[in-house]
Amino acid sequence: MSNTRTDHSEWNEHSERRELARLLPPPPHPEPSPSQLALRRDILLAEFARPRPFSALTARWRGLVAVTAVATAAAITAVTLAPDPSSSQDPRPPATAASVDLLDRIAKVAYAQPQPPAQDSQFTYLRTVSHTRTMTEDTDGSMAGADTTSNTERWTAVDGGRAGLVRREGVDTPLPAIAPGSLNSPTYRLLATLPTDPEALLKLVYADSRLNHGSGSASTTGADHEAFIAIGDLLRSSVAPPQVDSALYRAAARIPGVVTVDDSVDAAGRHGVAVARVEDGLRFEWIFDRTTLGLLGTRTVLVKDGLWGGPGDEVESTAVLAQGIVGALGEAVPVQGAESSH
Repeated sequence: MSNTRTDHSEWNEHSERRELARLLPPPPHPEPSPSQLALRRDILLAEFARPRPFSALTARWRGLVAVTAVATAAAITAVTLAPDPSSSQDPRPPATAASVDLLDRIAKVAYAQPQPPAQDSQFTYLRTVSHTRTMTEDTDGSMAGADTTSNTERWTAVDGGRAGLVRREGVDTPLPAIAPGSLNSPTYRLLATLPTDPEALLKLVYADSRLNHGSGSASTTGADHEAFIAIGDLLRSSVAPPQVDSALYRAAARIPGVVTVDDSVDAAGRHGVAVARVEDGLRFEWIFDRTTLGLLGTRTVLVKDGLWGGPGDEVESTAVLAQGIVGALGEAVPVQGAESSH
């Protein structure tokens, strides 16, 4: 006799795979390849899951944080998608009215930005500075924290068809071509194909989140939080057409549990207002300039005692210093101070 619950779960997974295949071109690898892992390493996103005994921590490929003994666990009134019943033991209320209003205003600003003239012969450019706290285990079993800073520039071919480049602390490393790209390693061309209807776009993000971090995976967070993190990744670490950026912000307003933070600070020391989501003792923030509503960066802070410290202690922060389209490898976009290209 077949197990009805198992059959139903398998059917749902197959349906989600078919939906992803319909909405996006197939990724270059069924799972992240070594080249894709190398491409993401420069982002240094410490998306940590709930604090647990050090020996029990696992690592998620999207945010690679150096830990000596073991990799850290990783993990970002509104209309909402039904949360995945298997994704959380504590279903969250809809995004707060304040966060919906703020994201709506941010989306309008993003939509009004100039459309960049992107040719396949060109490259997207991203410059960031990141602060990350890493933990090491001493010989006596105690834990010690250390803060690291990384200054990074990254060039990716608009269509992903040619090699790119990452420059970290002045050292250049070639990056393999990634055409056609995926939601985890997007190209500008792929992002331009995403639906601009917020509900359709969020459905796509949820499907990808459940596929890669749902039942049967090592992920300890649910689909709602994975969707928030995935959208934050796309906004912070890629260059997309303005209408896609706008749709991503509107999609985020439909994720349960999204709130606002009155004051936050990015890795460059710039203060702004934030939208955020709390998961397992950590608050994941997207920080925006109060005047321009441009994206400044992201930050993760503790909201309760954990492995990395106490409430208010920062786990990681990133500042987006420049983004845009350039004509050649090594060509840069001027740093824009308190503003972002988003």
